[in-house]
Amino acid sequence: MFTGISIHTVFVLDQEEAIDFYVGKLGFEVSSDVDLGFMRWLTVAPPNQPERSILLEVPGPPSQSDETAAVIRDLLTKGALGSTILTTDDCRGDYKRLKDLGVEFTEEPTEQPYGIDCALRDPFGNHIRITQPGGPDA
Repeated sequence: MFTGISIHTVFVLDQEEAIDFYVGKLGFEVSSDVDLGFMRWLTVAPPNQPERSILLEVPGPPSQSDETAAVIRDLLTKGALGSTILTTDDCRGDYKRLKDLGVEFTEEPTEQPYGIDCALRDPFGNHIRITQPGGPDA
């Protein structure tokens, strides 16, 4: 039986720029940064959840052919590769902090039946929602 999810991939076009955004702005920590020769294995994780990492992967070999990587890069820049949802206990506070750091949002904090959330895109086009759980089931 599976016991959890430890790593999820988020495609990026530049890993240094990804570190600037995910670590420098969102506040994640680098959990691994290893040159495997055929690729750079770069993961980040929230400080309070180090067992839950995001692999910041540049599309290409060995995971994808050059042709497939080109399609992924195109979809990535269009924001068409799904989304990541981050939880917080202060959506409005995180929104203000990130706005002050220059993060561009696609949606301001909004009351929802499940709590408060807002939306942004990372520098590559990935859709990110920040959610403060609340509402009747919180």
